[in-house]
Amino acid sequence: MTKPLIIVESPTKIKTLKKYVGKNFIIGASAGHIRDLPVKTLGIDIEKNFKAKYVNIKDKTKVIATLKKLAKDTKEIYLAPDPDREGEAIAFHIMDILKKKDRVFHRVLIHELTKKGIQEALQHPLKPDGDKYDAQQARRKLDRLVGYQISPLLWQKVQRGLSAGRVQSVAVKIICKREREIRKFIPQEFWTITADLLSQNPPDFNAGLIKIDDEKVKIDDEKQALSILNDLEKAKFIVQQIKTKTIKRNPLPPYITSKLQQDAINRLRFSAKKTMMVAQRLYEGIEIDTGGPEGLITYMRTDSTRIAPDAAIEAQTFISQNIGDEFALKSPRFFKNTKKVQDAHEAIRPTSVFHTPEKIKRFLSPDQFRLYDLIWKRFVASQMAQAIIDQKTILIEATKKYLFSVSGSTVKFAGYMSLYSQHEESNKKDTQDLPDVEEGSILKTLKINPKQHFTKPPPRFSEASLVKELEKNGIGRPSTYATILTVIRDKGYVDLIKRYFVPSELGFIVNDLLVASFPNILNISFTAQMETNLDDVETGRLNEVQLLTEFYASFKKSLDAAGENMVSVKGVGVKTDLSCPSCGKQLNIKIGRNGHFLACTGYPDCSFTSNYLRDETGNISIVEKQVDNTKVKDCIKCGKPMVQKEGRFGLFLACTGYPECKHTESINGENNHKDIGVKCPQGNCTGAIVEKKSRRGKIFFGCSNYPDCTFASWDKPVDKPCPECGSPYLVEKETKRDGKFLKCPNKECSFKEIR
Repeated sequence: MTKPLIIVESPTKIKTLKKYVGKNFIIGASAGHIRDLPVKTLGIDIEKNFKAKYVNIKDKTKVIATLKKLAKDTKEIYLAPDPDREGEAIAFHIMDILKKKDRVFHRVLIHELTKKGIQEALQHPLKPDGDKYDAQQARRKLDRLVGYQISPLLWQKVQRGLSAGRVQSVAVKIICKREREIRKFIPQEFWTITADLLSQNPPDFNAGLIKIDDEKVKIDDEKQALSILNDLEKAKFIVQQIKTKTIKRNPLPPYITSKLQQDAINRLRFSAKKTMMVAQRLYEGIEIDTGGPEGLITYMRTDSTRIAPDAAIEAQTFISQNIGDEFALKSPRFFKNTKKVQDAHEAIRPTSVFHTPEKIKRFLSPDQFRLYDLIWKRFVASQMAQAIIDQKTILIEATKKYLFSVSGSTVKFAGYMSLYSQHEESNKKDTQDLPDVEEGSILKTLKINPKQHFTKPPPRFSEASLVKELEKNGIGRPSTYATILTVIRDKGYVDLIKRYFVPSELGFIVNDLLVASFPNILNISFTAQMETNLDDVETGRLNEVQLLTEFYASFKKSLDAAGENMVSVKGVGVKTDLSCPSCGKQLNIKIGRNGHFLACTGYPDCSFTSNYLRDETGNISIVEKQVDNTKVKDCIKCGKPMVQKEGRFGLFLACTGYPECKHTESINGENNHKDIGVKCPQGNCTGAIVEKKSRRGKIFFGCSNYPDCTFASWDKPVDKPCPECGSPYLVEKETKRDGKFLKCPNKECSFKEIR
């Protein structure tokens, strides 16, 4: 009799599954989605209840053939893609392709790739979840309806190649809004006053002025500060009151996806995308002994802090045996979820706390070890005893008018902090060690410190704080955060500068156009409500067709209006307050094939154009052209004079007969090639690597000393030696599966570094 077939999502899971069930099952993998909406058409029949037209993915032809071959005459197929909405969609598409008379399909949800997790999933198979599939389909259709119908509008009005996304565009809006707040911010001056004091017992300490005449201190300028300083120079500082208390501090719950991404970004310098890729590998299985691979963490896409009781009990056993009985709890600690979570999966935790990071370190890559160490410690600490901390606050009076305060704390019992190193306290100011003093005692004044400050604008978003903002506003779900952050950068709408997001000029322009034309789509509350609606589809409280119908009725009106009313940056352009220096008419921002520029609205009577700069406050100014507009040569096509101009890729020659004649020529030499900041790695060459264009317009990288040096590469070189083979440089590559990564150019070397 033919064995039943298990189909997982990732091929890397096959080896882990074979370790436990290989004798009883055939195992295959879909390698992700095998069907999707067509690439070149909308693929959704709006008139027929938004019915989707799915097609087999071209690159999955061999995978599909392999799955059909593995299935053969199998009567039972266990569908085991990842236990989330995407996995449910993959399972349904596999069923659609492999359906056969008398064949039975089971859905198995493997939350941890361990013997126990796999056996439990196979012993308790479920029916494929139609509601969960509908929820994923609703999201896919919403994204397709928005992306495939707004994007062509952007091609028409702005430039080809642009795209809009239902959720990604909201993320760009959040970044643009914050940037404008920063640019409009006007710093306000304020002062603080502290005093360096000494009692009869060491150490000396620093106290801050908190009240004047029982009112909260507010010092606006230097004049006020100097007046207070004059009062304090001869004042006696007397201990008015000593407040002591003991606080008990509980540990944080185990990681959910968003918190794991935030900590990995802040503490490990991982990107959100890299965090999820490394976590995926830990979930799918690492070979930690000769017995084969084993999943080291539970499923990494979750919004729930729930943990299995047996995992909590195992943690208590480990803590008692390895850390100490005083650090263990009498009963496990469980955490309550907030109201809005899906709670489909446990929190992210190690599958066994006895797989300590140090014990399995030799089996892990450096990145895997660092992330596993973070997950393991967070979970174990969540099951440890509270930390007990003694806090002391000293209130100090000066001339009965001024009140100073200083606080300090002492750890009486470290509890979970002995393992977790107070990660959650990293943003709090360090407290001081305070001496033993008595109320009424006089303190010696060492120094009075007035200090000028200025209020600061709100900070730009980092990857971590943007994930936190998206989560707070209910935008996206655990499986989408990393994708959102990657897409908005790849599309050129934002740049990540010194680890903070800054909108590009293109990002500002596209965001403003979309906000004006699609206020609902770009509305944060609307997008958050849509996520809630999708959750309701998954639980069966809302019908998929009803959701799509209500959404599309409003969206279609906005789409039709935008087609008529959206400003064309190619045509009219975006208005500015600048006047043309040649004729006095208004200048508008336009976008051409060489990027953004200012153009006179008096065209064709006035052909003035210029590059522009936007300063820190958002004001636009003309960039004076440092180019020679005198005749250089005659155009080979029409005979009119050609002049030197500057575009996105540097200097070039353009015909003055434009727009009737659009002939341009590159300028000989390398001066207009972009230096990427990497020295030529070729022997003793003194040149630099510059960005060039081939005859067909494809970007490549070559030496500035060409033709004396012939170094060239299609991949962008990075000034970083290979740690394995010693190559003087690495190259930057990008694939759909791994995203951007660094790779050694030496074909015999397999070094690869995920960014």
